[in-house]
Amino acid sequence: MFVKTDVSNPADCENLVKQAVQKYGKLDIAFNNAGIGGDTAPIGEYSIDAWNKIIAINLSGVFYGMHYQIPQMLKNGGGVIVNMSSVLGKVGLAGASGYVAAKHGVVGLTQNVALEYGQQGIRANCIGPGWVDTHLTHGMTQQKAADEMMINVSPMKRLGKIEEIVDLVLWLSSDRASFCNGAYYPVDGGTLAG
Repeated sequence: MFVKTDVSNPADCENLVKQAVQKYGKLDIAFNNAGIGGDTAPIGEYSIDAWNKIIAINLSGVFYGMHYQIPQMLKNGGGVIVNMSSVLGKVGLAGASGYVAAKHGVVGLTQNVALEYGQQGIRANCIGPGWVDTHLTHGMTQQKAADEMMINVSPMKRLGKIEEIVDLVLWLSSDRASFCNGAYYPVDGGTLAG
């Protein structure tokens, strides 16, 4: 089922959850994955509009999603939330202050859900991909230089594959990860190790 949703709009996020519950009867698992790369510039030159847009989608969108997902999960006696952060949820990147701030915020929100709802049967974890071969990375300006930079920051000297992220999402959503809660899982080819 597809429900067109602007995650920066709380009413859209509420509607998405309502549609899912109406169609399937309950909500067991939520994956908050929508995001944008956003503009790049040093903080002193970063556009206020660009800041507001990336925070609205990459951070507030995750909050709005969980805000409406959690009450539905509580009705079931629990559920699983997986949030998409980034390797930049743990480190900075010059020129990407909006993205970095949003992704750090996603890590913090995930930890708070674990603390606030763990005893009520809701698990929340987040994933921190490094550079992955997606349409988001293909859209970067100066593509050849961007490709070289993305490959060179990983000790494995390659981009990640979407399937490598999906497998972790599925595992975290399963009962096999029943004691995993409030954690940040990097999938970055070793980028954070350096």
